[in-house]
Amino acid sequence: MEAVPGTPFGVVHLEVAPVTSGLAIGALVAGIASILVSLLVICFGVAFANEGGAWASGAFAALGVLAGVAAVVTGLLGRRQIRRPVAPPAVRFTGRGLAVAGISCGAAGALISLLGLGVALLLALT
Repeated sequence: MEAVPGTPFGVVHLEVAPVTSGLAIGALVAGIASILVSLLVICFGVAFANEGGAWASGAFAALGVLAGVAAVVTGLLGRRQIRRPVAPPAVRFTGRGLAVAGISCGAAGALISLLGLGVALLLALT
């Protein structure tokens, strides 16, 4: 306890437990969703190549790329939030690994969605 100069009172700093960043959790969820949607892109593109599967594959590819970009952006914001220094009474955020996993899953999901769309278009044209 620190004494306040000129008064008989003291100042107490309470310890605040660290909190997992919501941005990091959101990035991981969006990244996993992007990977799952990219699997749908491949499935529709390969299984229904002759019956208009490229259209369904294209719709899911747009969703997969959007989810992947959202995961990357949210993960970068989460890493910035976790890295930011704070004063002792403020809340400190954790979850750097979650943010990095969200960034990598989102980037992989967006890339797989685009590759799956390319495969679907190649199969539809042949």
